[in-house]
Amino acid sequence: MTGDVVLCFGNLPPLFGNAGCVQVFLQNRFLFGKRDLTVFGWRTRLRLQLERFWLGYRLKNTMRVFVQTPTMARELAMDSGIQARVLPFLPVASFSKSGRTPRRFDFIYVASGEPHKNHRNLVEAWKILAMEGLYPTLSLTLDHEEDRCLVSWIELQVRSNHLQIENVGPGSREDVDQLYRESGALIYPSTLESFGLPLLEAAAMKLPILAAELDYVRDVSVPVQTFDPGSPVSIARAVKRHLGMGEPSLLPMSPAAFLQVVRVMDQ
Repeated sequence: MTGDVVLCFGNLPPLFGNAGCVQVFLQNRFLFGKRDLTVFGWRTRLRLQLERFWLGYRLKNTMRVFVQTPTMARELAMDSGIQARVLPFLPVASFSKSGRTPRRFDFIYVASGEPHKNHRNLVEAWKILAMEGLYPTLSLTLDHEEDRCLVSWIELQVRSNHLQIENVGPGSREDVDQLYRESGALIYPSTLESFGLPLLEAAAMKLPILAAELDYVRDVSVPVQTFDPGSPVSIARAVKRHLGMGEPSLLPMSPAAFLQVVRVMDQ
């Protein structure tokens, strides 16, 4: 009815006309902008394509749109011209700054197994560290059923390279709370987030954060180390820096020294 406020909390405005004041809380960055949807299975890809069409067709300038970060607001404005209000929404959490327990893991990554969460590059970084004789411990929170292909691949990498990675699976808020308390730092290689809730949770727990050097990260946190999420080498180097293990830069040779090495190799 006219004068009513209709809050759409699931990303999409009403499919049909509505006389009320429509407000949309937009949380899914895959529903607008240029996105590569081919990384998803066909069911998820079809759903996202339909929802993208729905949002593009029904979202109007007359509607009030709320997003969670400045990065998301900028991207929506560039894509559609719609000016959204940044209104972060965070449920009451049990996370606190006190009560840390003896360390069980050097690093924790709280994330599901969607492709943009970037687990494969993270594990490849752990393989690089293992080749250098470094075996930091890492906990993951992947679902053994929903993410079975990814979990199987990670288990193979762990066995083949003796990696210290343990997938503890998804848990309750209290379970995740305890994992934070048992971990030395949060590592967050995700390439795309609308909010990045674990970054806020880790900050509340006073955990150091190692994260991708991307806008969404800086919207909500101040990481102690950053990296290129597309490069396992960059991730591995950030881990080493955090562990106090610097990596020397290459020192260029003089032309004479270069020629001397070449002559020796030819002998």
